[in-house]
Amino acid sequence: MSGAIIFIQEDLKITEVQEEVLVGILSIISLLGSLAGGRTSDVIGRKWTMAFAAIVFQIGAAIMTLASSFEVLMIGRVLAGVGIGFGVMIAPVYIAEISPTVDRGSLTSFPEIFINLGILLGYVSNYAFSGLSVHINWRVMLAVGILPSVFIGFALFIIPESPRWLVMQNRVEEARSVLLKTNENDQEVEERLSEIVAAAGISIGEKNEEKAVWRELLSPSPSLRRMLITGFGIQCFQQITGIDATVYYSPEIFHDAGIVNKSKLLAATVAVGVTKTAFILIATFLVDRVGRKPLLYVSTIGMTVCLFTLSISLAILGKGQLGIAMALLCVCGNVAFFSVGMGPVCWILTSEIFPLRLRAQASALGAVGNRVCSGFVAMSFLSLARTITVGGTFFLFSLFSALSVAFVYKLVPETKGKSLEQIELLFQNHNEWDGSEMELGDAQHLVHKA
Repeated sequence: MSGAIIFIQEDLKITEVQEEVLVGILSIISLLGSLAGGRTSDVIGRKWTMAFAAIVFQIGAAIMTLASSFEVLMIGRVLAGVGIGFGVMIAPVYIAEISPTVDRGSLTSFPEIFINLGILLGYVSNYAFSGLSVHINWRVMLAVGILPSVFIGFALFIIPESPRWLVMQNRVEEARSVLLKTNENDQEVEERLSEIVAAAGISIGEKNEEKAVWRELLSPSPSLRRMLITGFGIQCFQQITGIDATVYYSPEIFHDAGIVNKSKLLAATVAVGVTKTAFILIATFLVDRVGRKPLLYVSTIGMTVCLFTLSISLAILGKGQLGIAMALLCVCGNVAFFSVGMGPVCWILTSEIFPLRLRAQASALGAVGNRVCSGFVAMSFLSLARTITVGGTFFLFSLFSALSVAFVYKLVPETKGKSLEQIELLFQNHNEWDGSEMELGDAQHLVHKA
């Protein structure tokens, strides 16, 4: 959308406010998908919830491609948002539930890897199709987004259902079969299955005695309250530090720095996409080796520095070559630090920390916080930039990023190497993860190694 919106403005003659609404509505509407996704995945399973998400998104993308007016474009964007809401909620939950403990962090970061790959391909297709006529180019840019979701249809014939969901349905033998596919050690499979059964409450007859999920979430125990603060907070901080403003409005940022030519603007966004994708791969390699929290420290501190430097650069250097170079460097640096930690680790944590009986619904709540903050940022960026300048807006983002460092220090535990059931016990024994000083030292060691 970041490249397509330039030509949609020209073709459909939409206003700046309509542009903000068109860009931001996807995030706001996707919260409906995220809210519905938790309950839906508990009823029909994780696997088929992903199928539903893909179908809804495909319909929305097709409507946007054929839109002849702003109103029709909005209908397609809303449907795409619902599909995305389902997808961002269920993918990390499914992967966390099916993955072996030792590889769970790197595997759970896969959605973030492919989100970044999708962003990169979007930037590349924007650049590639920008030479077509104004009436056609933005439609092709939006249409190619249908293709990746088609592959999900083929994947559904291969991937199994979540073993933890199967246990919740009392289909224990099927769950054992799935675990045997991802773990060759029969004894470890039986141990994991026993843990899952116990966590689900089946082994001690608790399943029918649990409080309703939403009632439990709304009146949480102290340990669940800590989980909700951690999960919801990290999701909100991921977005209020302005990453979606950087992704959606990177052409406007570079234009403010002094790049005027549309092709050069789109070429600069490709550099952002390449950087974002490359560094998410680094995070995948490191997350199960050095842990979640050291990566979050490196990420949040680095983002704070880049956002602050970008704000100063845009405010002081003006539109010369130095200003353009600094803007490009700071934007690429910001997305690099985001991709190393805040991007993938946020989703890994929210898929790990909640109890099995609450995991889908609680993760949905976290995704809702993420989408609301994303929508707020996307729908207010242009108006805010017009009021306090683009540099002033990024200074505001840098303040939020600085707050996120303190949040990670105080409220995020290290979950590396622990089973999902052990993490639940970790929050019940809060004093066990007061190791912030040691983990910050790990982050400093990681920077020195890099």
